[in-house]
Amino acid sequence: MMIASGSIHAVVNAILKGGRDRMAGRAVIDGSSAILMLPAIAFVPLPHGAWGWLFASAAIHAVYLFALVRAFDTSDFSAAYPVLRGVAPLLTAIVVIGLLGEPATAGEIAGIALIGAAMFLLVAGRHIGRAGLGWALLTGAMIAAYTVVDAHGVRAAPTAASYIVWVFVTMGVVVVAMFGLISRGRIFAAARTQWRPGVVAGMLSICTYGLALSAFAIGPTAMLAALRETGMVTALLIATLVLKERVTVGRAAAVGGVLVGATLILTH
Repeated sequence: MMIASGSIHAVVNAILKGGRDRMAGRAVIDGSSAILMLPAIAFVPLPHGAWGWLFASAAIHAVYLFALVRAFDTSDFSAAYPVLRGVAPLLTAIVVIGLLGEPATAGEIAGIALIGAAMFLLVAGRHIGRAGLGWALLTGAMIAAYTVVDAHGVRAAPTAASYIVWVFVTMGVVVVAMFGLISRGRIFAAARTQWRPGVVAGMLSICTYGLALSAFAIGPTAMLAALRETGMVTALLIATLVLKERVTVGRAAAVGGVLVGATLILTH
């Protein structure tokens, strides 16, 4: 589930990066996800026991998505994405293994470290300014934060489906309202010209994070978070085949590192 989630996540972010107005694009993505999930509220129990996690997740996602938009506004996709996705599993592992005491084998820890190192190798030699690096690092920190929060939330809810439905609905309301206020309503006019790819990305967003939350409901947080970063292989293919960026030996080696790291996690 996590490997598929990571690949789909890379596609969603490539669609966002390719849009003309990324605030509007993100509002369409999350707004359409919320609309699509809204009818499901009638068929799942209320997320009793997980409301606190749910609201914390919405607040963290708001900061995450603002930082993500700024990272893509100030940097190339192939420069920012490896940084923000690379720092996330390392921070997640530090929190859940180092601070919360989640068990992990030496092989799993080695796999997490290898995936994180490979992410940064992918960005080696790429120009990324100070501002872009700062926004990418903040994005990665927020990914780690919402990963920990949502892993606890989905386990605390009556069912995984309950939490998944409510997290998309809540997040959609918060994100559309936030970007609407920040842009003083400009995003609503811009959304009319780029709603089609945004709706597609919204449907894919449900798939990618729905799969991730389903996995977190039954498995260890740190290892699953690291496995999700195998989506960088997909991101590299998009950057090469769609964005026409050059594949270097270092990038190919980094992809190999991601795959070896994933193998270590899966076999220990």
